[in-house]
Amino acid sequence: MNFLASTWVGCWLIGLGRLAVMTRDVVASCLTFKASRRDLLYQIYFIGIKSQAVVLITGAFTGMVLTAQTYFQFHKVKMDTATLAVVGVSMCDELGPVLTALMVAGRVGAAIAAEIGTMRVTEQIDALRTLATHPIDYLVVPRLLASMLALPLLTIEAILLGIAAGYVVGTQLLGIDPAYLFYNMQKHVVDIDFVFGLVKSFVYGGIIALIGCYKGMSCGMGAEGVGRATTEAVVYSSITILITNFFLTLVLNRLYQLMS
Repeated sequence: MNFLASTWVGCWLIGLGRLAVMTRDVVASCLTFKASRRDLLYQIYFIGIKSQAVVLITGAFTGMVLTAQTYFQFHKVKMDTATLAVVGVSMCDELGPVLTALMVAGRVGAAIAAEIGTMRVTEQIDALRTLATHPIDYLVVPRLLASMLALPLLTIEAILLGIAAGYVVGTQLLGIDPAYLFYNMQKHVVDIDFVFGLVKSFVYGGIIALIGCYKGMSCGMGAEGVGRATTEAVVYSSITILITNFFLTLVLNRLYQLMS
């Protein structure tokens, strides 16, 4: 039993070390910007534009159900007009960035791991090395930069649509006074909430791309290895996003308190 535990811990530490080494190489490559601009633009299109549908649907219905649930509780204490303020703060600080990142991780993280994993299995990555092309420059950096650029933009769309959908539900279905509903939302949702959401989404974009690329480049041989790498990329990305969200919330709010 102890042997199995030590073996699992050892494999986990080795994997973490390899990921750290790859992150170091990626940072060095980003500083010199050896990535192809054409590949970067394509990845922005693939990660950003093609993910809009799932992100917008998630943001809209999250705002709608959050508005309904908040109203049902606030109505008991006659605080109906504060409903959209809670929705706005929640969408900006937590739900917008986190749900957007989870949706993108499920779609893009899996695609990245499957694509790079297939290239590894078919020895295309080895062919790149023989052609004096570093796989980090050609495969990882464009996906990382595109993910870190696209995810904040997707988060903005999810936040705005979620608040707009919540406003429609609150005024048209629940009968809340539109003027006071919007006024309270403007009063309690401040700029720093929006900034926190963008900072978080920027970090989440890097997490999704790094884990997806790492799992693809280190996957086992054969179709089974590619499938396992794809599954692990989504699971590990989602877990890392949820854990990171907790610590980012504490750190960002602490920094804001120190600066204010």
